[in-house]
Amino acid sequence: MNAKTKRDPEPAVIVNDLKKHYSVRTGFLDKIFFGNQKFVKAVDGLSLDIVKRKTFGLVGESGCGKSTLGRCILRLEPVTQGDITIFGQDVGSLEEKELRSFRKKVQMIFQNPYSTLPPHKTIGKMLKEVVDYHEVADKHKAKEYSIFLLEQVGLDGKFFDSRPKALSGGQRQRAAIARALSTDPKLVVLDEPVTALDISIQAQILNLLLRLQEEKGLTYLFITHDLSVVRHVSDVIGVMYLGKMVELMPAKALGKESLHPYTKSLISSSPILSSFYKSNSIELTGELPSAIDSPPGCKFHTRCPYSFERCQKEEPQPIAVDQGHSVACFLCE
Repeated sequence: MNAKTKRDPEPAVIVNDLKKHYSVRTGFLDKIFFGNQKFVKAVDGLSLDIVKRKTFGLVGESGCGKSTLGRCILRLEPVTQGDITIFGQDVGSLEEKELRSFRKKVQMIFQNPYSTLPPHKTIGKMLKEVVDYHEVADKHKAKEYSIFLLEQVGLDGKFFDSRPKALSGGQRQRAAIARALSTDPKLVVLDEPVTALDISIQAQILNLLLRLQEEKGLTYLFITHDLSVVRHVSDVIGVMYLGKMVELMPAKALGKESLHPYTKSLISSSPILSSFYKSNSIELTGELPSAIDSPPGCKFHTRCPYSFERCQKEEPQPIAVDQGHSVACFLCE
């Protein structure tokens, strides 16, 4: 956020005023004359820091821009405006040759392990290809290193010769984690890494990720819509709404110290957290507005029970309310 607070020490990631807009043309004349050109503002002026060896939890409804932000940080998507610096490198200025070295340091774990592993390859072949491409280990030791990776994530070496269809959902996600760790990264973007898993398996995968972070000194960007999960794994939590960061706070502050009405509404919709914070709950009404024609002023005012005239005309700027806690809401001025 752009709140006037001192930056955290040793940031691994610095995102400054990031925008990612997708052009939308709806008719034949639009394509010729570019008239009435509209944009999907997936990320719209967002700033954040992620401290080394810590977890930044990013939470919000589907369509708020969380995954787009993660893809921009990995440079899987070109940015429209703004800067992204990772371990001192300006990501936007990297040439093709430099990207190979960059991708060794930055990896991603996706939501669905059923679709992210190549079905026609064995787990071992998949791992060896990554190890060989990035020259992580000698070729004659690639198999040994791949088995070591499997054991690190709690899989027996026998899975080296197995295809993904022979693995359960939790085992597939462990294999995906092993693939991400194969390049010995420093930053891992986790995009809903446990959403597709059963509750009991979710806990195992979360504990595995926390153990690996401690052992390897990893930095995480943890993207999710589940507040109970993000509160468990994160050091800092950012709440996104329609491409904007509306609240940024220490994870321990999520609950009674949450201030933005949208954050409170998310807490109210969480089966676990809502029972603990009944006095701080807000029932969310209405649908998420379109990112093409987002409302003027505060983007949340169309669904906010506390909205007043100023909210409809002016866009609130982040305000520092405590150390490490900022919120973009006129109610907090």
